[in-house]
Amino acid sequence: MVRRPNDPEHSRFASLVLLSVSLFSCLLVYAVVSTLLNPTVNSEDSIFESLQSVGSIDLGEKKGECCRGIDNLELWGAAVKWGSDFKFNSSVECCQACKAMCTGNDGPCLCDTWVFCGNKEACGSRFGECWLKKQKDTLSPDRQEAGKSVSWTSGIIFGKGEGIVEMETEYGTLHIKLFPDCAPHSVTYILELLTLRHCAGCQIYRAENRGQSWDSEGNHIKDAPYGPPFALIQGTLEAEGTPFKKIPVEACPTIRRGSVAWVGSGPEFFISLANHEEWKNSYTVFGSVLPEDMEIAEKIAQLPTKSDVWNNINVSVLQKPIPLVMRRMKESLGDLNTNAKSE
Repeated sequence: MVRRPNDPEHSRFASLVLLSVSLFSCLLVYAVVSTLLNPTVNSEDSIFESLQSVGSIDLGEKKGECCRGIDNLELWGAAVKWGSDFKFNSSVECCQACKAMCTGNDGPCLCDTWVFCGNKEACGSRFGECWLKKQKDTLSPDRQEAGKSVSWTSGIIFGKGEGIVEMETEYGTLHIKLFPDCAPHSVTYILELLTLRHCAGCQIYRAENRGQSWDSEGNHIKDAPYGPPFALIQGTLEAEGTPFKKIPVEACPTIRRGSVAWVGSGPEFFISLANHEEWKNSYTVFGSVLPEDMEIAEKIAQLPTKSDVWNNINVSVLQKPIPLVMRRMKESLGDLNTNAKSE
């Protein structure tokens, strides 16, 4: 399971209170599962063909949940639909209209950005306006304005072959398809990391293989325990000198092999080596490692470790943490038939 080491005493007490009042089972699962991942900094995640597999991932979302945007943000870009003549009742409908222009069946996306005015009082006559736009660079979207005074909600859509970033380590580079429509705040933070020349402090420090509990495809073996080991690698994406703002809870689908998710509100993250239905919907998933790169994650999971105990949970910590850097793709996917999508 995923957890931070050395959680403060009052956190354990809070968990006991939750148990004592017998709250919803999903909260109980979260309390147990989050116990496994959460570390503090003290206790020392052919590529192109695989995108089709990433595109088939079932994120377990309720209808419309993977059409999320960021409030109080207006993104700029060339308009492909003018909002003054294109109105909806919700941001979800606006997002879906943009997605309909980004099916991947007719070449590049005609729309990769949607901007919606959904505050009746603040928007006035502009309420319901849905502006569909096209960015010059989807990994560096053009911001017009942001802040509490901004009445717009904006979102990004990554089309076929887009929204793939590199997590570079000494053992190889993991290519990760990002899900901005499911986890827009998370993806915004990852895009900010791309602007850094270095990511000092970013590292992988925990590694646990699949053991005898999950097969090579990540399926749980009948009657086998659910760990330890817990079939994951874990690290932090907090760059030294760069203030980290907690990520709000976003889409929390079932964890699948390759899922990249936050531990709590970040900056600790993990990459799952297996399907973890037993963790329920406990973690914000903001991306997925391309299948061909999972062998790199598996290699990291086999590196020498030392045993540690995080809040009564036995974990395996790397003897030597692995520095990592988040980078843009070095190659363009062009017009290859990748058919990647987040839903």
